[in-house]
Amino acid sequence: MKKLFKKVYKMRRINSAVYAMILTNYYGLKLKLTKNKKKKKQLRINYSKKLLDFLKIEVAVKNAHKIPKKGQYLVIVNHRGIIDPLIVEIALQESEIFGLWIAKKELYNSPFFGLFVRNAGAIRVDRGKAQMSGFFAEVKEGVKDLSSIFIFPEGTRNKTTKELLEFKEGFRLIALKNRLDILPLYIRSNTAELLKNAIKNQRFQKAIIEVGDIISFRERGNIQKMYEAMFAIT
Repeated sequence: MKKLFKKVYKMRRINSAVYAMILTNYYGLKLKLTKNKKKKKQLRINYSKKLLDFLKIEVAVKNAHKIPKKGQYLVIVNHRGIIDPLIVEIALQESEIFGLWIAKKELYNSPFFGLFVRNAGAIRVDRGKAQMSGFFAEVKEGVKDLSSIFIFPEGTRNKTTKELLEFKEGFRLIALKNRLDILPLYIRSNTAELLKNAIKNQRFQKAIIEVGDIISFRERGNIQKMYEAMFAIT
């Protein structure tokens, strides 16, 4: 019986991966055909809804009233799983905020995600580079074009038992250099486990994302400690 469950799970993983790849590249092509930010935002939302519906994952947004209807912000969010950007897109769907995602170069060049990432609205970061002036110049251009910036300040996926990894300093520089107030979001659910369970059990699950209070780019205090206090992270 154990072997049978393993085979079923493996087959579900393959089916989910194939569907996700087809959907991702289909929307990647659609995104490539438009430069309009409003259309790009809607395509990103549609993609997120379709993939999360397929996985039977519902998104619940706590304190949704705190999300600004418009404006430019540095949106920061914790990072546990590959579906985190989809959850953020759903959380902000009623807002006019359009953000450029900070994406590592591996995603940009990925045969699975590359077409989508390159055309959805993203800025590539090469963490191996000693000189980051080109990256900050791209961020500045994006902000000048009236886009917000979306970033995972932990810098990588949190695969530990900790609630939160240490924030990298880069996000503070982005906020300061571009005078962007910070909109903090916190995904309460462990999305890596959520995705695993979605594929394994194929039952409806809920991903919870919380919205915090806006932090001024002029804030001199420890942003991570403020973030942890805001969301009662221990």
